[in-house]
Amino acid sequence: MLPERVSVRPLSSSPARDAFAARPGVRLALILVAAFMVVLDFSIVNVALPSIERELGVSTAVAQWVVTGYAIAFGGLLILGGRAADLLGRRRMFIGGLVVFSLASLAGGLARDPVLLIASRVIQGAGAAVVAPAALSLITTSFPEGPRRTRAIGLYGSISSVGFVAGQVLGGVLIEWTSWRSVFLVNVPVGLVAAILAPRIIGDDRKRARGAGAARDGESARGTGRPRGAGQHLDVRGAALITVAVALVVLGISQGEVLGWTSPLVLGSLAASVVAGAGFVAAEARHPVPLVRPRLLLRPGLRNGSLIALLLGLWNGGEMLVLSLYLQQALHFSPLATGLVIAPQGIAGFTMGLLAPRVAARIGVRRMLVLTGALAAVGFVALTQLPSAGYNPLLLVVILVGLGTAGTSFGSLVIASRGMPDKDQGLVGGVINTSRQLGAAIGAALLPSVAESVRGVSGDRASMAVAAGSALIATGVAIVAARGRATAAVPETSATDETSPASTTLPSAPTTLPTAPTPAELPTGQEPVDSPARTVSRAPAA
Repeated sequence: MLPERVSVRPLSSSPARDAFAARPGVRLALILVAAFMVVLDFSIVNVALPSIERELGVSTAVAQWVVTGYAIAFGGLLILGGRAADLLGRRRMFIGGLVVFSLASLAGGLARDPVLLIASRVIQGAGAAVVAPAALSLITTSFPEGPRRTRAIGLYGSISSVGFVAGQVLGGVLIEWTSWRSVFLVNVPVGLVAAILAPRIIGDDRKRARGAGAARDGESARGTGRPRGAGQHLDVRGAALITVAVALVVLGISQGEVLGWTSPLVLGSLAASVVAGAGFVAAEARHPVPLVRPRLLLRPGLRNGSLIALLLGLWNGGEMLVLSLYLQQALHFSPLATGLVIAPQGIAGFTMGLLAPRVAARIGVRRMLVLTGALAAVGFVALTQLPSAGYNPLLLVVILVGLGTAGTSFGSLVIASRGMPDKDQGLVGGVINTSRQLGAAIGAALLPSVAESVRGVSGDRASMAVAAGSALIATGVAIVAARGRATAAVPETSATDETSPASTTLPSAPTTLPTAPTPAELPTGQEPVDSPARTVSRAPAA
């Protein structure tokens, strides 16, 4: 008697993963290159601002809009870009964002007019707001939750850390040897080549996106009388409100230092941002298929991860700007020398990104967040003793800041994305990136303001103290999160934590496996057909 064949579909099976399971390393490499380019561009342009002022003959306030315009578009569109990736397809949005980003970079590099340059930067920011969450969600949905995904997120965090610092070094090199236009033109070949290769390397996830949207719509449509299938359409009202709210708060914060915090534009922007944010919350609560489900934001992992990302953006964005100005204005270093002094921070961050998954596997992600937040705080406390003249080995303490920053970035991404369904991973990427961008906007306005409020190097030291405070608050959030998990209903094991294979939560298997119909149960004339799904043999009863 032949053994009975039972069809069992693997729990982790999905078309996008299966299609390119043989080359996940190549797919990850392409995604990381695109992420590196976006992060690099965020810092590389800061080094070019003085050269842009001189060549285009504009004031510092006008040149600052090259950075502000990008920040407003990038921060404002991140959540919309993330949800669009979930619903319209991550690969499609990833490629589209790369093309927009690359063409806008080309326009910026060729611009002869400040208006055209600022406009190209706004479009560039919009493209980056699509690429960033799509790239992160491609990583989190391409690897099953557990050690493989944790390692991939570690590489993503390390690339982001080194890219932010590399912008300082590469910007100095390009400006000294060529011109400021090269900081834009360098993106063009990289972005276009990545967009051309993406269709061949990254699997098509549009069917998964449509399925997720339909399932999400089905859940939301129950009892509302709405037809199924509408979930694949973006919540236009919610998208407009959250975009306006985030863009206005970035505008208000970035212009607070330039125009003064009592300026009508600053106060009006911040007030309008509050109104738009309140309108977004009210609209999402009533919408049958909202852009952001309110219950999603109540998840402790996403909430804590977003708060830590905001604090991380505050100290990272502000510290880079203050240190760059301090080295060039107080110590009279060249842009290239400034980048080389800051380079150890990027190298340390890259190293931490590689080691973080192992550290997290040993002590747990939340405990690692406590450790890395404390490392960053210690580094900033040491930087409160910045030398007033000449190079000092004390500046090597940026290594501690790099280790703490990269480890905190990694941990915040892991705890935010863990346990989230694939259909929401793009939104998670948008929320985390938005939080970090808002923090960077606050830090870029707050820390330089503190530095300028006190004359000389003492102001730079005071700004490092503020950064240390931000790192300490992030450490406190991590401690609370760790205690909350320790007292949760499901106890935390001592040998493994969230990143270990043993603790990865999987759907429970059914107690009875579904069996294939026997020949007697089939319609007359129909032969039994083996399912293409994985099969296992079960011996007949004795």
